[in-house]
Amino acid sequence: MLTVNKRLSAAHGLASVLVRRAATVSLDWDTRSKSRFDAHDSAGRHLAVFLPRGTVLRGGDMLVAEDGSMIRVEAAPQAVLQVRACPAHGTATDLPRAAYHLGNRHVQLEVQADCLQLEPDAVLADMLRRRHLIVTEAQAPFEPEAGAYGAGGGHGHADHHDHAHDHAHGHAH
Repeated sequence: MLTVNKRLSAAHGLASVLVRRAATVSLDWDTRSKSRFDAHDSAGRHLAVFLPRGTVLRGGDMLVAEDGSMIRVEAAPQAVLQVRACPAHGTATDLPRAAYHLGNRHVQLEVQADCLQLEPDAVLADMLRRRHLIVTEAQAPFEPEAGAYGAGGGHGHADHHDHAHDHAHGHAH
């Protein structure tokens, strides 16, 4: 059994050759949101993963084992509901409005330009269909938003650059 206790984010800047050569481990969202779990990588190794509490793994993250080897995390396809606006009966605000209502229910939600993804839930599917949205079941990787206050999420501005909001409004410094 190989112990893993370190995570490097996908944005960490590792050499692409290291990333390409690494073994992979394909994990669903439930497992990627746990800090302790067992898994098997593409090289057949049994991994015992012990990460700091609250760690969330994203597709593309790298795990570092105690022997120094690296394992690339892949978001495994899993059952999801995909929600899209209805081109025949909908309006431009249907999808953003659905995201708002799902957010109010604290639903784990992946937001794409033309689609929302969530874990299967018959009650929510019915609610969305009553709002004239198209809800389909699919098998797809699931990468929900980190949340407004989530640290280190895959979609946060701080991971990429700093917005100079003050300058856009002409404030003197």
